[in-house]
Amino acid sequence: MLPRMTRRIPHIGALIVQSLAIVLSFSGYLLAQQPETSQAFDHYITQAETRITQQGSQAKVFLNLDSLPAEQRSGILRRLRQDEVVIEKVANTPQEIPGGLVHDWQGWVFIPKVTVEEVVSLIRDYDHLSRYYSPEVLQSRLISARGDDLHVHMRLQKHKIVTVVLDTEYDVHYGRIDAAHQYSISRSTRVSEIENPGSPNESALPPGQDHGYMWRLNSYWAFEQANNGVLVQCEAISLTRDIPTGLAWLIGPFVNSIPRESLQFTLTATRNAMATKTVGAPKKN
Repeated sequence: MLPRMTRRIPHIGALIVQSLAIVLSFSGYLLAQQPETSQAFDHYITQAETRITQQGSQAKVFLNLDSLPAEQRSGILRRLRQDEVVIEKVANTPQEIPGGLVHDWQGWVFIPKVTVEEVVSLIRDYDHLSRYYSPEVLQSRLISARGDDLHVHMRLQKHKIVTVVLDTEYDVHYGRIDAAHQYSISRSTRVSEIENPGSPNESALPPGQDHGYMWRLNSYWAFEQANNGVLVQCEAISLTRDIPTGLAWLIGPFVNSIPRESLQFTLTATRNAMATKTVGAPKKN
């Protein structure tokens, strides 16, 4: 069964959609995630987490921004203060590995008139994330918690010509250097593509029989108290299927654009959610 497709599209668009769905339907099974794919992704994650841990262990250089050349850093901060969400690729993403692609993007947003505690509190509200991150987050819930170590579930929806629904679970850890510098690390433990979502015959596609839209997703957040607000940084590293030879023109835009657009949406939605909470909050005496 193919993912639900958009309606009322031009004739040429319909042909592209049909071609994309047919190609992924057949080649997705042939190019299912292999052990070497998972091993290569784990190796990438090990190197990335070493870098991220070193970067985030010191308050003076807590954000990636702090290690940039002064002129570049000033330019990004200026854009953030003008309500932009800044997204940049890390290294030469997407990076090819055996049977897959690693996508690594980082982004920043400035949220005015809030504290780090308030932003972290919103992001940790796993039972209600769909309020803030719809339509990408359809459902979410906290499965278990032991202090700052949590296990959570999210049903995600990704849309780009076709609509894909994924059931995902994560191990999430929260930590801090001090009250002004906090962080979280989220590592996916399960990603299942859902067939016929929302219908009586809804089911999860077995491993190896999905289309490879997303196999893994790790997110690394950093929150720094700044003048009159909070600087939020997020690096998202995901794993998808690779692109069959000769079909980069057709599948490439779908596979390559979703990770960036999802990070852009997440940071924008975080800022908007905090703005709504700030407006609705009672004034302090």
